[in-house]
Amino acid sequence: MQDVSSLVAQAREGRPRAVARLISLVEGASPQLREVMATLAPLTGGAYVVGLTGSPGVGKSTSTSALVTAYRKQGKRVGVLAVDPSSPFSGGALLGDRVRMSEHASDPGVYIRSMATRGHLGGLAWAAPQAIRVLDAAGCDVILVETVGVGQSEVEIASQADTSVVLLAPGMGDGIQAAKAGILEIGDVYVVNKADRDGADATARELNHMLGLGESRGPGDWRPPIVKTVAARGEGIEEVVEALEKHRAWMEERGVLAERRGARAAREVETIAVTALRERIADLHGDRRLSALAERIVAGELDPYGAADELVAGLTEGSAQM
Repeated sequence: MQDVSSLVAQAREGRPRAVARLISLVEGASPQLREVMATLAPLTGGAYVVGLTGSPGVGKSTSTSALVTAYRKQGKRVGVLAVDPSSPFSGGALLGDRVRMSEHASDPGVYIRSMATRGHLGGLAWAAPQAIRVLDAAGCDVILVETVGVGQSEVEIASQADTSVVLLAPGMGDGIQAAKAGILEIGDVYVVNKADRDGADATARELNHMLGLGESRGPGDWRPPIVKTVAARGEGIEEVVEALEKHRAWMEERGVLAERRGARAAREVETIAVTALRERIADLHGDRRLSALAERIVAGELDPYGAADELVAGLTEGSAQM
């Protein structure tokens, strides 16, 4: 068993091995997980969490690396959480895209971690919220969360980040297809990367048109900007950072940032509670309570809602007797 307090203290000092061990405890659902989260709780809340999402091939990893460079020039500590598809063989993260961030590997002010989704829908690993908390407590000023580029399922990033950046690129599919994927509904800042390619201006115009459809924003509401970049050359990245800072300032002024973080915490609590409930239900297989309810449903003696009520009542009674 590792000394959690010591690990947290080392992580606060910027020691990458300590940060790595804490995130590993989170990913592995260690018995020390509760102690880790309790120790980190008073140390969090200072990091600005930026989510980057978009279809495969738009340059998320290159853009993330360019943003890291821009924030490091400002003297900020940066954490990168890159959520990858799980390997069907090892269950680990496929790290091909991470080589694009190798230039930051030796920078003590940057911490990069790949996490596997392990089949979790929504583009984010189930442990991502806790991993974000680890990086926050470790002193990162900015945390960049790069999600799996899988279209519709990656909209979950909007519930995990303070600001969501949606990346598109010319030739990667028209705006209508992007709208169908759902990612146009969650962006706070839109980036048309690879803007040196033919069709970049047309993509930006179409995106602007799509964002304007059905728009019902009032005075003072946030209107997502569209920024054109060539991330591979660092062009337009300063404009992206400026847009991010403007959105952060707008959220703080309107109280939106606190609302988003509160909603995020509520969802996290709900997820933990539902997971615990499922584990308890799974334990019921041993005394056949769940199986007996299922048999009564099949026999037409009970409907699923009534069975669920009995199951929940049984769990409640069990808790009261403990």
